[in-house]
Amino acid sequence: MRIEETPLAGAFLITPEPARDDRGEFARLIDAETFAAHGLVNRFEQTSYSFNRHAGTLRGLHLQRPPHAEVKLIRVTAGAVFDVIVDLRAGSPTYGRWHGVELSADNRRQFYVPAGFAHGFQALKDDSELTYHITPPYAPGSQDGVAFDDPGLAIAWPDPSGAILSDRDRALPRLADFKPIEL
Repeated sequence: MRIEETPLAGAFLITPEPARDDRGEFARLIDAETFAAHGLVNRFEQTSYSFNRHAGTLRGLHLQRPPHAEVKLIRVTAGAVFDVIVDLRAGSPTYGRWHGVELSADNRRQFYVPAGFAHGFQALKDDSELTYHITPPYAPGSQDGVAFDDPGLAIAWPDPSGAILSDRDRALPRLADFKPIEL
């Protein structure tokens, strides 16, 4: 697997390097030793999925506050998404900056999202499905987030006017009203 650091410290893009033959492919998605060598969390306590019926569906931007701050490893198993993280760590030199990548069933890349980052995505195809490996488990009282359309973030979503959102996501605060994450 190839592990590349993104412009936001602590966040990585992980690309499997499969062995191929006439039968197909085989590749590692999580390797505890390789992850540890790069300083990545290598133990996840929960695996979840998100199925998105329609292209344009937008979820986020979500995170959990300490003591339940999450590390996420995200990959797409069907379809494609524009996946976004936002650094919300207090004192970080990249606080309030975002980074986005396309994850798809075709490119099989994974996005490693460190604690203190909000995460969201917009589905690029109907029936897109994501798998999340998460540590620690979901703690409803610790959930938080920021508005996907905050002009202060200026995220270049593929189709912001066609976004299909939940009521919860429409009500998330802007970055200016968000209390930074103290880790």
